[in-house]
Amino acid sequence: MTPLPNMAQIPGVVLRVVGTKTRAIDWTNFAAINVSGRAVLVNTGWDRHWRTDRYFEGHPFLTAAAATYLRDQGAALVGIDSLNIDDTKDPTRPVHSTLLAAGIPIVEHLTNLSALPIERFAFSAVPPKIVAMGTFPVRAHAMLT
Repeated sequence: MTPLPNMAQIPGVVLRVVGTKTRAIDWTNFAAINVSGRAVLVNTGWDRHWRTDRYFEGHPFLTAAAATYLRDQGAALVGIDSLNIDDTKDPTRPVHSTLLAAGIPIVEHLTNLSALPIERFAFSAVPPKIVAMGTFPVRAHAMLT
């Protein structure tokens, strides 16, 4: 079970990578921002495909090196506005494995990240109290600070 402080009112930061040519988001994209103790939300713009068939194919994802960097830099939570934080063509799921093993929650399928400022907000993704499940819905929201 993930403790509530790991999911609620976490200082946030948005990484904007909308319009990049590659689907893979590497650690170098995060190098210029302070991720320590923060909810790191990756704004790819993929949410524009929400509720379409396109949403399920060719989505952006983080690399294994990005996950290692975020873990090592102390990210508190990592979210993305696409289908999956991993490349679904890679069955090893390195981003899920790295982040979850370190106790870093992952939030996928986010929308409207473009409406957030880069910083000065608190992020919450509170799940219902469910035991023994690997995936579950959350009520995700941000509050400007």
